[in-house]
Amino acid sequence: MPVTAKICGLSTPDTLDAALAGGASHVGFVFFPPSPRHLAFDQAAALAARTGDRARRVGVFVDPDDSLVAEAVAAARLDAIQLHKVTPGRAAALRRTAGVETWVALAVKTAADLAAAPTFAGAADRLLYDAKTPDDAALPGGMGVRFDWRLLDGARHPLPWALSGGLDAGNVAEAAALTGARLVDVSSGVERAPGVKDVDKIAAFLQRVAQL
Repeated sequence: MPVTAKICGLSTPDTLDAALAGGASHVGFVFFPPSPRHLAFDQAAALAARTGDRARRVGVFVDPDDSLVAEAVAAARLDAIQLHKVTPGRAAALRRTAGVETWVALAVKTAADLAAAPTFAGAADRLLYDAKTPDDAALPGGMGVRFDWRLLDGARHPLPWALSGGLDAGNVAEAAALTGARLVDVSSGVERAPGVKDVDKIAAFLQRVAQL
C-alpha cells in the first residue's frame, strides 16, 4: 500500500493549493482558538470550497463541545473530525452527533501510553499516534515534538491509524519504515514559523511521501 499524507493546520489558499497539487490525501483545518492555526468558520468554508473533492477535509478539535463540532462540520463540510484530549465515551458521543468519520489522537511518550489504544475500539474510526507535549504546553500538538517511533514496531492496532508528531521531509521515510505507517500527518514540519505554512516545504514533504 502506498503512503498518503495529511497536511494539517492549513489556513491560506496558496498553502492549500500546494497540498492539493502535491497529492495530499487529507487536509486539516484547526478549530481551537489558542492555536496559531485556528480558523474562523468563514475561512474554513472558503478553504473547503476550494478543496472540492480533491482531498478529504479533517477538522481538528481539542476537548470540544457539541455545538462547535456541529458548526464546523457544516461550515467546512468536514469528512472527518480529529479529537484531542477526549475519553472513549466522549469520542463515541461526538462521533454519533457529528455523523462523520472520527479520529482520536493518542498522545505517546512511552510504551505505557499505547495501552489506551484498545479503549477507543468502537468509539472512533481511526487513531492518530501523536507525540505527547509537555504538561504545561498550550497546545496538544503541532509543536514539532516526536516520540520514539520504535514503540510502534510490531504493535497491534485496534483501529486504522496514522502517525503524527515531529515529521518533516527529512525524516518521514524513516518514520514510515520503522512504524509501518500508511498515513502520515504533518503540521509544524512544513512551516517557516508557528502557524505559517511554507509552500516549498509542503511540496518537498509530499514529494518524499510519494516516493515511499
